[in-house]
Amino acid sequence: MLVFLDQYILDHFSQVCLKRTILKGNMKLTSKSRYAVMALADLARFDGINPVSLRDISLRQGISLDYLEQIFSKLKKNQIVQSTRGTQGGYVLSKKPNEIKLTNIFHAVDEKIKTVQCKKESKKGCNGKTTKCSTHNLWDELETHINSFFEKKSLEDLLKDNNNQSN
Repeated sequence: MLVFLDQYILDHFSQVCLKRTILKGNMKLTSKSRYAVMALADLARFDGINPVSLRDISLRQGISLDYLEQIFSKLKKNQIVQSTRGTQGGYVLSKKPNEIKLTNIFHAVDEKIKTVQCKKESKKGCNGKTTKCSTHNLWDELETHINSFFEKKSLEDLLKDNNNQSN
């Protein structure tokens, strides 16, 4: 995520206050995407015979039940999970954990991993100038690596990693 911070500086030569914008590079996943991955890893771990309630996931992961309901609404709409109503109701995965890539989860909750603010096909750069900045290709390449990493990782990988840490 890129953040613009406005600062005002005094131009000592003309004694005029100028507005300058500082580009602060700061890329991170939103809490929505992180919580979606945490909740689905939890679901995959406990998704055995019975559906898993959001209340149980909320208690185990420390995520607000209301927030989980919003996330799971999107996950259900995008066919990552299925729901069952009733006293024994809850959620189950729509596919096997090895078939659900982290990128599927990010797309389901409307999250995009971007390291540049401009569109790739645009000739205009993130800085608003007619050309892209000298480091544009570096950040674009990083974005490709990050997205490739998430495309290769599945929920099953998270379960294996968690089991290896437990041992």
